[in-house]
Amino acid sequence: MSIHIHTLKTGGRLLVLALAVTQAACNDDFMDRNPLDALSPQTYFKTESELSSYITGLYSYVPSTAIYTDDQTSDNIDQKVQNLTVAGQITVPTTGGGWSWTFLRSVNFYLENSKGANVAPEVAAHYAGIARLFRAWFYHDMVTRFGDVPWYGHTLAPGDTAIYKARDPRNVVMDSVLADLNYAVANIRDIGSIEQIDKWAALALKARIALHEGTYRRYHGIDDGQAWLREAADAARQVIDSHVFKLYTTGHPETDYRDLFIQDPANPGEVILSRAFDKTQGIVHNTNGNALTGTLGTPSFTKSLVNTYLMRDGTPFTDLPGHDTLAFYEETRNRDPRLAQTMRTPGYTRIDKPAVVLAPDFNVSGTGYQPIKFVTATTFDAFDNGQNDLPVIRYAEVLLIYAEAKAELGELTQGDLDISVNLLRDRGGMPHMNLAALTVDPVLAADYPNVGGGQAAAILEIRRERRVELVLEGRRYDDLMRWKVGPLLARPFEGMYFPHIGDIDMDHNGTIDISIVQTNPASRAPGVQYLLLGSVFTLTDGDHGKVVMHANVIKTFDENKNYLFPIPSTELVLNRNLVQNPGW
Repeated sequence: MSIHIHTLKTGGRLLVLALAVTQAACNDDFMDRNPLDALSPQTYFKTESELSSYITGLYSYVPSTAIYTDDQTSDNIDQKVQNLTVAGQITVPTTGGGWSWTFLRSVNFYLENSKGANVAPEVAAHYAGIARLFRAWFYHDMVTRFGDVPWYGHTLAPGDTAIYKARDPRNVVMDSVLADLNYAVANIRDIGSIEQIDKWAALALKARIALHEGTYRRYHGIDDGQAWLREAADAARQVIDSHVFKLYTTGHPETDYRDLFIQDPANPGEVILSRAFDKTQGIVHNTNGNALTGTLGTPSFTKSLVNTYLMRDGTPFTDLPGHDTLAFYEETRNRDPRLAQTMRTPGYTRIDKPAVVLAPDFNVSGTGYQPIKFVTATTFDAFDNGQNDLPVIRYAEVLLIYAEAKAELGELTQGDLDISVNLLRDRGGMPHMNLAALTVDPVLAADYPNVGGGQAAAILEIRRERRVELVLEGRRYDDLMRWKVGPLLARPFEGMYFPHIGDIDMDHNGTIDISIVQTNPASRAPGVQYLLLGSVFTLTDGDHGKVVMHANVIKTFDENKNYLFPIPSTELVLNRNLVQNPGW
C-alpha cells in the first residue's frame, strides 16, 4: 500500500492536495500487507519536517464539500433519490458501505513508527496527539455508523489472528476514543491556524463527539450517558473560557450570518477548523453551481425546516393561525433574519448584483426553498469555481454543544444561556432565550416525543436553535440518530404552499414569477417560470397545497434497524466472528 502526501503552504495556509492510499480488496488483505512500499519507517520519521509531512496527509479525513451538500436529512434534499440516506433506500452492500479500515492503518502506522524521531518530546507528543485525534474521529464515525466495531490500536502483522476478531462493545471502543481525545487535548499545541488541528480544534471536536455519545446513550437506553455529557460540557466550557474565539458580527443582523460563510479565507475569530480552498492552486468547490444550476444538484429545503425559524419577536411561527397554508410572501415576513440569509426570500439579490431581484428558481429547487448559504459573487458561478473556505467546526457549534449538554444534564441556568445561545440570538438580532419564561412548544414536542424532564422546554428550544444555526453544515442526520427520532426521515419532502394554480407573484412586487399549469401553454411570457403539474411537480391537494418532491418515493423508518447501517456481506464471509446488525 503506497502513500503519497502532497501539501502546499501559501501565505501561511495549509492546503491538503491528496492522500492517495491504495484500497485493498478486503479486510484481511489490507491488514496483512506491508503498509508502505515507497516510504520506509527505518529511514523516515526522523525529523519534524517528516513528521509534519506525514500528518498533513491525514488531513484528507477532514470533511470537504459534503458539508454543504448534506443531502441525508429531513431538511435539505436534491434530485438524486438514490443518494438519500433514508430508510427504504439502503440495502446490504456486498462490499464498501463505509466498512473501510485503510485510514486507521495509516494512523496506527504513524503512531508505531514515529517514536524514534530526533525531535523534542513535546514536538513528538504534538504530532502524536493529532494522529490520535484522527483515530478518535475515525472511530467515532465508525461507531456512529455501525455501533460495535473491532478496536485496532496497532497495525497488524501478517498472520495476526486479531484481524478476525469479533466486534468490541461500544463502551470499550468509546473509552479508547476518549483516551485518544484526552491525549490530543493535553498535547496538541496552540498553533493559531484554523486550517490545522490545534488545541482548540481538539477540544471542540471532543465536545462534539462527547455530546453525540452522551445523548445517543441517553435516548437509546445505554448506560453512562451522563458521564459523556459532562465531558461535552467541560470541553465546550474550556473553549468558551479561553476567550480565543468569538462570533463574527459587525452589528448588522440582516447580513452578518450570510457574510460569515462567504468570507475568503474563513473568519479566524469564529471558525475553529476549516477546509481551505484556493483557485490559484486548483483547489476548488462547487457551492455556487450546486445552489444555482439545476443539473448539478437541485438542493431544496423542506417546509418543516422553514417552519422551525421563529418570528422576529421570538415567538414560534407555528403559533400563527393557518401558518401551514401561508403563501411564500406571507410566511417569510418578520422572521428570524437568518432565514433570509440561508435561502431566497422576497427581495433576494446576489451580493454583487443588488439591483437584480431574484425569485426562487424552481429549475434548481424542487420545493421552492432555494439555499443561498455559502453562495458568493456571480464571478464564481462557473462549475467548480468556488474558493471560499468551508467551516468544519465553528464557535457557534461549541456554544450550542455547551447549552445542550447542560440542559441534558438538568443543570442549565440563565447564565449558561447568556454565554451560549443568547450570543447567537444577539448576532441575529433576535430576543434572548429566557429560561424562566420557556414553555414546551407543542410542535417541537411532537417532533421529539422522547424529550422529558424539568428542562424539556429548554432542550427543545436548543434543538430549534441548532437546526437553524447549523443548517447545511453536515450535522442534522447525526442529530436525528442520536436523539432517536429517525421517523422524521420518513416524512414526505414537502415544500412551499400554493393556494391556487395559475399566475403567481411570489414576492408581491407586481410581476408574475411563476405560472402553475396543467398543460403547457402555446406561448410563454418572458421571465416567467412555468411549472407543469404532473409526476415531477405535484401539489398535496391537486390544484393547491404544498409542493411535494420525490412524491413517488416510499419512505419508511424501521426503529429496530435503521439507526445503524449494515455490515457488507463479504465482510461477514471473510470474518465469521462478525455478526450483522439487527434487522439487516
